Amino acid sequence: MGKQPRIEGQCDAKFARVREVFLENFSTLGETGACLALTVDGRSVVDIWGGYTDSEHTQPWQRDSIANVFSTTKGLTAICAHRLADQGKLDLDAPVARYWPEFAQAGKDNLPVRYLLSHQAGLPAVSEFLPTEALYDWERMTSALAAQKPWWEPGTKHGYHALTYGWLVGEVIRRVSGKSVGTYFKEEVAGPLGLDAHIGLAAELDARVAPLMPPQLPDLSQMEMMSQVLADPEGVRAKTLLNPVLPPDVANRREWRAAEIPAANGHTNARALAKLYGVLADGGSRDGVTILSADAVNRAIEKQVDGPDAVMPLHTSIALGFFVSSPMEKLGPNGRPFGHGGMGGSMGFADPDARLGFGYVMNELHLGVWLIDPRVVKLIDAVYACL
Repeated sequence: MGKQPRIEGQCDAKFARVREVFLENFSTLGETGACLALTVDGRSVVDIWGGYTDSEHTQPWQRDSIANVFSTTKGLTAICAHRLADQGKLDLDAPVARYWPEFAQAGKDNLPVRYLLSHQAGLPAVSEFLPTEALYDWERMTSALAAQKPWWEPGTKHGYHALTYGWLVGEVIRRVSGKSVGTYFKEEVAGPLGLDAHIGLAAELDARVAPLMPPQLPDLSQMEMMSQVLADPEGVRAKTLLNPVLPPDVANRREWRAAEIPAANGHTNARALAKLYGVLADGGSRDGVTILSADAVNRAIEKQVDGPDAVMPLHTSIALGFFVSSPMEKLGPNGRPFGHGGMGGSMGFADPDARLGFGYVMNELHLGVWLIDPRVVKLIDAVYACL
């Protein structure tokens, strides 16, 4: 596992056990480099980091290190859509085609915006073959989705839109605001709150990025799922996961970082996630900056679907752009936590009852058929034991 890392940053004495578990993850769960942050009642109580940004363990994780957080980005994108709805510019019950006329193709003329956020749209994949380069071509992806026939009748079930979520929700944001998702998020959310969070990363920030490290061995459940995918290469699960094909090192490529892929290529750290979700936990405002009204937050976290996922072999409980606790995977013991995790392990969530914001970012990818990484499960348990 390498030498024991030095943990830096600040941690209130009340949360000493959280720091201990964070350190334990390096020796027991194969952590390489990571950061963890918590806010309670709008106050930072934990902001720690440790380990390394490289596999050789020569470059220490720094206070300002950031990493790609994969699907944790979806929560950032959802906030943008809810901000537009809060301002009366976007009606979540209106047809997507009201804002994006080309979307009306293939019988989608009445599909409501909310189905994009709740993964009920039936558009988790594009059936036509797409090369990897299509990931970086916004027009190509949105045109393909506008033409795509739903894989199921929208609203009849839900299935995780792993990559397409970002272009679907993102194109609505772009049509309504006149700005790309990355620009809108920067100007309307990250900038006002002072967050080190980006959807589309400028080249001058590359030096601060902790490259992601692929898992050494695939989880058995992951191998079983991939065997099912390969058994039906034209099925919805295969098309969702393999079209376009993502090279193993895709997140470390400049073209990936530069593009705006609002379902998967956000770059940030735990401090920014904890602050953002802490603001939402407090009702959407802090220090004179309002990201969402309290009513908008309550609307965003209302559960839309709960049950077997039509794409992933999981039970999922989904609100409007956020995951909420399910019987199998809980974000703590309280009744209203919401947030989003990312492939490999990152996580950001809010607990309005505890007025808690949580952020965790790492560079060692762990893959398995779960929504909450085992490292995060341990950390969450420690957090609530300290509250």
